[in-house]
Amino acid sequence: MTDPAKTGATDTTYDLTSVLYHALQGAQVYDQYIRDAEQDGKQELAEFFRAVQQEDKQRAERAQQLLSRLHS
Repeated sequence: MTDPAKTGATDTTYDLTSVLYHALQGAQVYDQYIRDAEQDGKQELAEFFRAVQQEDKQRAERAQQLLSRLHS
């Protein structure tokens, strides 16, 4: 539970912002995981990380949309 007086955000805004942040952070870090897998010759693992990265990108886009609607 967040304190809007301290954060300036309601619980739902804070929660969506957190999901957005973590999805963006994950999408970025997966580039390294993909490189690591490819360097080890683990193509199936690299493809897995690409799929997870795409899911995080989609999650971030959806969180952005919801945040926009929440504050419009």
